[in-house]
Amino acid sequence: MKAPRTDRGRLLTALALVAAVTAFTATVPLLRDWFDLRVYYGTVDSWVHHGGQIYDYRVPGTTYGYTYPPFAAVAMRPMALFPLRVVIVVALLLNLAALAVIVRILAGRSWRRRGWFGCALGACLLALFEPLRDTFSFGQVNLLLMALVLTDGWLLATGRGRRAGVGIGLAAAVKLTPALFVALLLLAGRRRAAAVATSVAVGVTALAALVDPDASRFYWTRAMWDTTRVGRLDYVSNQSLQGILARLGEPDRAWWAAAVLLVLAVWAVRVRRATAAGDWPAAIALTGLTACLISPITWVHHLVWLLPAFAVLVRAGHPRVAGALYAVLCTSVVWLWFDDASGVDGFLGGNTYTWITLGLLLWLPAGQLPGGRPALTRRTKATATAPSPAAPAITPVRGQPGPSSSGTSAAVAAVAGAGSGPGRGLARSASSEPTGSTRPAAANPQSSSARASSYTAKPPPD
Repeated sequence: MKAPRTDRGRLLTALALVAAVTAFTATVPLLRDWFDLRVYYGTVDSWVHHGGQIYDYRVPGTTYGYTYPPFAAVAMRPMALFPLRVVIVVALLLNLAALAVIVRILAGRSWRRRGWFGCALGACLLALFEPLRDTFSFGQVNLLLMALVLTDGWLLATGRGRRAGVGIGLAAAVKLTPALFVALLLLAGRRRAAAVATSVAVGVTALAALVDPDASRFYWTRAMWDTTRVGRLDYVSNQSLQGILARLGEPDRAWWAAAVLLVLAVWAVRVRRATAAGDWPAAIALTGLTACLISPITWVHHLVWLLPAFAVLVRAGHPRVAGALYAVLCTSVVWLWFDDASGVDGFLGGNTYTWITLGLLLWLPAGQLPGGRPALTRRTKATATAPSPAAPAITPVRGQPGPSSSGTSAAVAAVAGAGSGPGRGLARSASSEPTGSTRPAAANPQSSSARASSYTAKPPPD
């Protein structure tokens, strides 16, 4: 199928796509009814206005409560000043702003060359991505955290490393899994950025302890170690290594620990190679993939961390591979095994998203410039030889898709900026069952203890 050639054809196609996507998102994902956001709001409202404890709150009629570190509750405390409907609108706007930052960093300036039709096609494609639509409909914070992390990655990739670390530190203080990006900074030899990230995370965590000492004590000594507070490990939405083992009926944590160590070893080798070549987009993408794999709980909406990997695939000249994998993550295929994930089909199909994440970790191109050329690493010199006037300003990229590209892979390319040069970066039945980070809590309440546009060149060392 070829893209329409006339403005009228493009307009009609865009309107049809927007209508179809709008109908879909209005009837399926929004049935999540902002469940996680309601947990945040109820927790903060009970804490501020009714003298309740953060980790004692339960959504009325359920056993679901708050599971994030105490600083996240402190950051969400302004919610208590507004009614829930206002909070929902603000959350939507914040997520849209974060998504705009993410797309801008991953696509660079190339999105401008795609025109309004390419942007409309990319927006429709993003709206179909299951992890993304679940993040919006649950009222989750995944996009905000990713925007913070990618901003730090952009600073590092563009020679502004002295300012990097704050975003990663804040993200790690809100949820634990982004702390892996601090390890990435250490592996890359960015000790200053790692120190900033650690200091920010420790500082805001200490601030939360001053605000509510009992909640901090309960979380760090008990709630953090109790995975039953988060939810059932065998639930099909848990697309992590632990989820696979749980659905196989393997309760021994030794197997999970061994799998985690193996994945971390692969990650360390790959990100060291990527950062040595100055390939920060790949390093960030590989770290996001690894965090999803090793976390005990990775709900489907956590897989928004796969977006940087798709951008890297497109940058490396593999838009069709990116399009095919992206399309699978739009299908909600894992929910076919919602009731029973046993057998060979359950093992293969019920863990589809985990297999994709693992495959990307193993085979994502890293340490390469667009077109498959290896990245060159060299130190920046005080003086450099002026380029020859005869040299071309821009080197054509092999395999660059033309403006007539169509289908899912072309739309992925539009979002990820496949039209740019080296500057490129980075339907199931509705269910009321929550699949967010808020899962049944343990029987131990808190009160019992007193809950880029130039993402290519390697910058000079800090």
